[in-house]
Amino acid sequence: MTKLEKTPNEQLSNDRNLAYSSFGLWISFVIRHSCFVIFSALMLILMAQITHSESPTLIGKWNVEITFANEDHRSFRFEAQSDGKGTLQLQDPRSKVWGADKASEANWTRAEGNLVTFSGPVEFLIGNVGRDAGTLTCKGKFETPDLITGEAGFSPLVGDGPSKLGTFKAIRAANK
Repeated sequence: MTKLEKTPNEQLSNDRNLAYSSFGLWISFVIRHSCFVIFSALMLILMAQITHSESPTLIGKWNVEITFANEDHRSFRFEAQSDGKGTLQLQDPRSKVWGADKASEANWTRAEGNLVTFSGPVEFLIGNVGRDAGTLTCKGKFETPDLITGEAGFSPLVGDGPSKLGTFKAIRAANK
């Protein structure tokens, strides 16, 4: 036998090596592509969950800080219930003295784009003995599930005085 010719055992060994090598390449290809397909599927599932996740809920207690254009600040507790109803309660230390600290009925609605509106009757204390009764309306948007910001408006019930306009920030109250 010449150097170039191979024995049947050597030829068989080379054929096996080639077969194992081809099989190994095929397995490597299948594993790489399977990983890519699995990764792609997981990414699609994750993206679908993010896009179709539930929007934040308004239901619960909120601490609302309002700043009117004249720099007048007011604080409220807004409690949203599941039926579009709720309560507004002024958080002014003086309100307890004058009996204006009772919660009043409120209404709320949700709109597209995480927009929310809540409103209800309120009484702002004026000085030591006066009260300014009217309707407070807050229109805003969820910035996060626990923060809503937007515009606030107060329309007095009596007189032809101008409505107060301003901004509000509502932060979800901690559950106690």
